[in-house]
Amino acid sequence: MAQKKFILSGGGTGGHIYPAIAIANELKERFPDSEILFVGASDKMEMQKVPQAGYKIKGLWIAGIQRRLTLDNALFPLKLMSSLVKSRKIVKDFKPDVVIGTGGFASGPLLRAASGLGVPTVIQEQNSFPGITNKWLSKKADKICVAYDNLERFFPAQKIVFTGNPVRQDLIHTEDNNKEAAAYFKLDPDKKTLLVLGGSLGSRRINQLIAKELSWLQAQGVQVIWQCGKFYYEEYKHYGDKEGVQVLSFIDRMDLVYAAADVVISRSGASSVSELCIVGKPVLFIPSPNVAEDHQAKNAQAIVDKGGALMLKEVQLDTQFQPVFADLLSNAEKQNRLAENIKKMAKVNATKDIVEEIVKLLK
Repeated sequence: MAQKKFILSGGGTGGHIYPAIAIANELKERFPDSEILFVGASDKMEMQKVPQAGYKIKGLWIAGIQRRLTLDNALFPLKLMSSLVKSRKIVKDFKPDVVIGTGGFASGPLLRAASGLGVPTVIQEQNSFPGITNKWLSKKADKICVAYDNLERFFPAQKIVFTGNPVRQDLIHTEDNNKEAAAYFKLDPDKKTLLVLGGSLGSRRINQLIAKELSWLQAQGVQVIWQCGKFYYEEYKHYGDKEGVQVLSFIDRMDLVYAAADVVISRSGASSVSELCIVGKPVLFIPSPNVAEDHQAKNAQAIVDKGGALMLKEVQLDTQFQPVFADLLSNAEKQNRLAENIKKMAKVNATKDIVEEIVKLLK
């Protein structure tokens, strides 16, 4: 079989980058001699994370439209044209068999250029409410791999394949890592462990909440692993001086931190939701309100509706966090029920199923 070539694009946040890397890893497993190239936005985190995962990446001069009047907005048409021209050159030079987009602004011009040149394209939509880029691309895409029901409202129904979201394979059996996790994070085995996740960039509101409630949490006998995000680490790192509190800008060993956690507080970006379904832990979701179409609240609600998680909106935190969290912490039956229900929604083979759809498009 001739050597296969694939281009993947997804970035801006970990929620777009890590699914793309998971798909690339599965493609490499399936086609060891394949050549894989990533395309991202030149000033975003994918320019560091993708090379760390062992793949080449090219950057585009592209950014999204802001909700307020800014210089970036004025430059958007110029950036889009520049990115379309560069994407077209990348596709013509690399000659991929299939181009895959996992969201983020760079995937827009890249997949549009690819489809214009007759290259098959696949969209992987992680959220229950798609972003503007994937809606724009869907008319030309060959396949659209989704993780939620009822996306026929946004995409051509005949192109949709329900696969679930790609997750790292090391998360599938985290329960086997309990002892290693306790040693790695130096945890007290007699205390419950709370894992706080604010997404790859961190969450200001969740960080404010944990800082405010930290003494109360300690009084409940809880030890805390708190991923505050790189933008907030300098502001919050001093809380790590408290006994039983670890403040981290980023967590490299997600397999171990999930194994260590008894309860999780998390944003509800699509990748986080998919990972939490796989690891099956009781979760309190606090969706970000600062996202397109309030899609994080919709992601969380889809889990809550099936009895798989709790959710508090940011506006509820000051009055409802303590009673809701205290009830969860003291109710082992509720913890078990939430864990069992969220695990029922896991799509363990999502990455393999997405790659299967890509393989079908190979000529």
